Amino acid sequence: MKIAVLISGNGSNLQAIIDHQQQSKNLYEIVLVISNRPEAFGLKRAQKAGIATKVIDHTNFTGREAFDEQMKIALDKAEVELVVLAGFMRILSAEFTEHFLGRMLNIHPSLLPKYQGLNTHQRALDSGDKEHGLSVHFVTPELDGGPVIVQSKTNIQNDDTAESLQQRIHTLEHTAYPTVVEWFAQGRLLFKQSKVYFDAKELNSPIILTSDNSNA
Repeated sequence: MKIAVLISGNGSNLQAIIDHQQQSKNLYEIVLVISNRPEAFGLKRAQKAGIATKVIDHTNFTGREAFDEQMKIALDKAEVELVVLAGFMRILSAEFTEHFLGRMLNIHPSLLPKYQGLNTHQRALDSGDKEHGLSVHFVTPELDGGPVIVQSKTNIQNDDTAESLQQRIHTLEHTAYPTVVEWFAQGRLLFKQSKVYFDAKELNSPIILTSDNSNA
């Protein structure tokens, strides 16, 4: 399976997927990494791994639709079967999302539907939550609103800050995201009529990922 990863920055989740792919070379291949920011460090990570990269600078476009169209052209040309958003800091147009519906994943640093959007770690602290985590979901036109596949959680400690929570969530992300990408490549995940199916069974609630089922 050919996959592409869209990034805007450091690319730590990209690196986790690259590292995981080295153990699953016959399952999927990262054929393209696209960044909307020329200075994104994730581009260097991809180049070091021998992966084709492309910069499509969003500041060169007057509208979101024109920018998204250039990405769509590049992804279709590469015959991409799965698009993985990994720290891609752009809201996607409905047309782009519909084109890749059921073939695009995102990871969000909260236990969705809680805290859609930004500043999720501080918002969890401000709300006095006892736990925090991440969600991997299929992308739909609704921002951070697609059906959730997997969640991974951590307990919030009394001395936690937004920064300490972010660090722990990043660690969880680096296991959860490659796992879901692998499941999709194995044909175990399906998006159908706005619902998620795993191993041919409808998911009524997200899979809570632990060390015991990351290789389920």
